[in-house]
Amino acid sequence: MNTMQADNLVPKNSSSCAMNPLNLEEFKRQGYMVIDFIANYYQNIEKHPVLSQVEPGYLKELLPKSAPFSPEPIETILHDIQNHIIPGITHWQSPHYFGYFPSSGSIAGFLGEMLGTGFNVVGFNWMASPAATELEGIVMEWLGEMLTLPKSFLFAGNGGGVLQGTTCEAILCTLVAARDQMLSQVGKDNIGKLVVYGSNQTHSALQKAAQVAGILKKNFRAIETTESTSFALSPDSLRSAICSDIEAGLVPLFLCATIGTTATTAVDPLRPLCDVANRYGLWVHVDAAYAGSACICPEFQHFLDGVEGAHSFSLNAHKWFFTTLDCCCLWLKDPKALTKSLATNPEFIMNNHASNSEQVVEYKDWQIALSRRFRSMKLWLVLRSYGVDNLRSFLRSHVKMAQIFEELVVSDKRFQVVVPRNFAMVCFRALPLAMGNKVYENGMGNKVYENGNKVYENGMGNNVYENGMAQKITDDQHDQERSNQLNQELLKSINASGHVYMTHAVVGGLYIIRFAVGATLTEDRHVFTAWKVVQEHLDAIIGI
Repeated sequence: MNTMQADNLVPKNSSSCAMNPLNLEEFKRQGYMVIDFIANYYQNIEKHPVLSQVEPGYLKELLPKSAPFSPEPIETILHDIQNHIIPGITHWQSPHYFGYFPSSGSIAGFLGEMLGTGFNVVGFNWMASPAATELEGIVMEWLGEMLTLPKSFLFAGNGGGVLQGTTCEAILCTLVAARDQMLSQVGKDNIGKLVVYGSNQTHSALQKAAQVAGILKKNFRAIETTESTSFALSPDSLRSAICSDIEAGLVPLFLCATIGTTATTAVDPLRPLCDVANRYGLWVHVDAAYAGSACICPEFQHFLDGVEGAHSFSLNAHKWFFTTLDCCCLWLKDPKALTKSLATNPEFIMNNHASNSEQVVEYKDWQIALSRRFRSMKLWLVLRSYGVDNLRSFLRSHVKMAQIFEELVVSDKRFQVVVPRNFAMVCFRALPLAMGNKVYENGMGNKVYENGNKVYENGMGNNVYENGMAQKITDDQHDQERSNQLNQELLKSINASGHVYMTHAVVGGLYIIRFAVGATLTEDRHVFTAWKVVQEHLDAIIGI
């Protein structure tokens, strides 16, 4: 390409743009183009494979080895995004996305993010941008009231709320506060005795926070859960673990209870767990990252029964509350416990009238980092643009679609719903009997022959009878291995198709498929399509 051809690609006013990165006319021109580009992406999102089909290192082969020396026009950049970036995206906003947990978007969330980014304030303290601090306090109060959180968690009751980036940050901050509070009683030299508790279903964020906070790995307790409690943490098991640690001379510190675990959306029983924890002086944090949003609906608020016994509570508005990543809402009964651990008071920040008056919230002391984004803007727009009634309707529509999928699973005797559905996620698996007459390796060198209701060998010389129904069956070790292999193969096949995307979990030794409804664009028809895809891929595997 010669110089004259290259010059023709550059807008006539590009030199002005290059000299002034905030040329307003160019901002409007390019901004409209980007908005149109995003709108077009959503209009055509169903045409893309949900799970990206690229191979590792693909992008390095497509892009230049170094940054351009001269400016490139936005048209060229958007062209490359369309051709090179979008193929490498797993489309979380696709209506066929049913993996992990949702990261639901909305017009209000997008525009709120745009406004917050456009203002580009660095709201570390009140003085740096009063509106950023005060709006955050207001929206956290609004949302806390929508959840019917106890007044003790709100500013009105001497508690308060803050927007963190993610649950990982929220758990780390509260764990550090709990740690320092306990060490002030037992002495700093005893940090090696502090013990942190969760269940084996608790998010790995707890383990990471414990490591960062200096808790010894051997003092991290992931208490076993069982199918008999739907994989919720048992208060008796917690009590037993605490008593055992006390007898060993250790110091119980922190419990993370979960409302909606990652694997199965299990709900830990808050009231009895808080009773046990409070008896032994533990800090209780409630992680409701996914399911907390649903608790703005009266029919789900019973899952929060007993939350008044906790010390802190968090949910991710960027999961199932139509607010873009990142936006984790954290409420505390005693914010001073947090600020005692995290506060710093440099002269250049704190020597001003507002800070010295102690009448304002200094959110820099409620988080790990000093700098803060204007996150409250997008949450404020979501609350105002849709209102409580519509937000409840959106969430209920997702729950209804999950119910539809659950009914479809139950209607096919080759499948089983593994755990009770609490919210908008269904955990299911194909049963071993779905293999029909197929010979399947059980992973131990034995071939297992299945034949509907007939007798098959379980690899241990014993005959096992199945009734061919979709009733709950108890798998022996070889059954379980065979079932796990089947479902792993099924999920891999489903996701490779690009038509839908789901993810898995392993609970009680079972490999299960998770179907999580929550993408904003998902409708009933997408649920029926997803089920058809599941059935077709099982048929292909078993040779129908």
